[in-house]
Amino acid sequence: MCGIVGILGTTPVASLIVDGLKRLEYRGYDSAGVATLERGRLDRRRAEGKLRNLEARLREQPLDGLIGIGHTRWATHGRPSERNAHPHATDKLAVVHNGIIENFRELRESLQADGLRFESETDTEVVAQYVTREMRRTNDPVAAVAASLAQFRGAFALAFLFDGEEDLMIGARRGAPLAVGWGEGEMYLGSDALALAPFTDTITYLEDGDWVVLRHGGAEFRDQNNAVVQRPKQKTSAGAFLVDKGAHRHFMAKEIHEQPEVVGRTLAHYIDMATGRVRLPFEVPFDWSDLDRLTVSACGTAYIAGLVAKYWFERFARLPVEIDVASEFRYREAPLPRKGLALFISQSGETADTLAGLRYAKENGQKILSVVNVPTSSIARESDVVAPTLAGPEIGVASTKAFTCQLTVLACLAVAAGLARGTLSESEGLRLVTELIAVPGLMAETLKHEHEVEQVARDLSKVSDVLYLGRGSSFPMALEGALKLKEISYIHAEAYAAGELKHGPIALIDETMPVIVIAPRDALYEKTVSNMQEVAARGGRIVLISDAHAAAESGLDGLENVVMPPMGADFAPIVYAVPIQLLAYWAAVALGKDVDQPRNLAKSVTVE
Repeated sequence: MCGIVGILGTTPVASLIVDGLKRLEYRGYDSAGVATLERGRLDRRRAEGKLRNLEARLREQPLDGLIGIGHTRWATHGRPSERNAHPHATDKLAVVHNGIIENFRELRESLQADGLRFESETDTEVVAQYVTREMRRTNDPVAAVAASLAQFRGAFALAFLFDGEEDLMIGARRGAPLAVGWGEGEMYLGSDALALAPFTDTITYLEDGDWVVLRHGGAEFRDQNNAVVQRPKQKTSAGAFLVDKGAHRHFMAKEIHEQPEVVGRTLAHYIDMATGRVRLPFEVPFDWSDLDRLTVSACGTAYIAGLVAKYWFERFARLPVEIDVASEFRYREAPLPRKGLALFISQSGETADTLAGLRYAKENGQKILSVVNVPTSSIARESDVVAPTLAGPEIGVASTKAFTCQLTVLACLAVAAGLARGTLSESEGLRLVTELIAVPGLMAETLKHEHEVEQVARDLSKVSDVLYLGRGSSFPMALEGALKLKEISYIHAEAYAAGELKHGPIALIDETMPVIVIAPRDALYEKTVSNMQEVAARGGRIVLISDAHAAAESGLDGLENVVMPPMGADFAPIVYAVPIQLLAYWAAVALGKDVDQPRNLAKSVTVE
């Protein structure tokens, strides 16, 4: 998660921007930079590595401007280097950017055809050059940004500074968070309230699709249709806490909404965005093609991530997968193959049963690969190789962004294994990576329909039992939906593979039993529709999570449809996690439950 800080000040801002960036260091980064206006002209300083390197550069070559933007970068397109560090600049503007511009290749080709030259490997420079081209046409920075934003696809946050404009800064968000801070004759822009806490406790959060025109005297907010809108100010306690809830009522809600950004960041760690190929950020101490079996173990939601990964590894890599909950695996004395790899998944990296399972596998000659969110954890330290998830701190007990980042890492590993084993062709690998790169934008699009999900969830909050159904990789997602609903709303919920409906669960179906069906357009979609018809024939109430045409094409009356954007089927589970989480969240809110700290549960289970 890259960091953005912008200040329209009354005194030199460079050192203040660096101070704000320091509060975002927990997000991780590999380079940093600051741009200000020096007597009306753009100037910038950038450095690879930690902020202390940027501070040293600023001591040698100070910036004295009263308006500026700064950035800590986690490399996506292009390796970590000063040349690829933000801000990126032209003769007209400087820009900093969090997220991914998915269509940067086609935009870059268009700009190069117009004679524009690029200096970096980044997708961000496409933004700088595109808005610059529009400015040459309009000579109006605000109009140029308005025209350009509609052309960018993906999940992103942007901050612009313009040459010769000492009373203007523009910010925009789609998927990635961005906040405006209010001062006396000064204004601020930041990735979150934490970055702005040294300067102000009055914050306005941009809603998804918003952009904002900042001047020393205030801010004008516009929505995705460029209409001027009002956004509320609120007081924040970010100065007192490491993280805060932002514009959300609960940490869980904030963490659900952070998923486009953190999944994008995780993808960038595992994919070379310039070539569209998987690029694992570590050397593997084993040969994928020499493995006979993958043994997966985890607990809770991490176990469900492993269940989804089983489908991916077996389909893409043709690698047999055995999976257990860790509390069973550690005790059943499972025979492990000589050419075996053991994979352990944990958000905290401290889960007691998972750690015990790891030690058993290690004692039995397995190479150990762990997927963890805390790279200094016990599980990470005792593994042969660590595949980090880059979710950042997750405060809510119910796992959300950690889960989707686990899925993202596992998807990348499965594709890498398939390529290494020769079970995926180069063209198939490129197709799969293209689908993965689209995931953050699809998650952001899904979040735009939160209000419709909330309405369904409020009805769910009135029942005592819920049934979830899915086929293929949607079956684990049904398990995750039932788990989420149980753990934060305390409504009893069960999940079944849809093909098992007639083997018992169908006895439960009546008009009082909601049945939530997770059905992306995959090879098993028509079979899932047949299962829905069985439910409908018995008077069951169906909530279908699928695309906009699914309800009409099913031929069933009375369906409730949680509408999903069209997408490829292979990695739909990552995107479909969003409505599943929102259903549980809003049902719990409607019931007045303690969403972030549900009863009897802990974030990290470090005892048996």
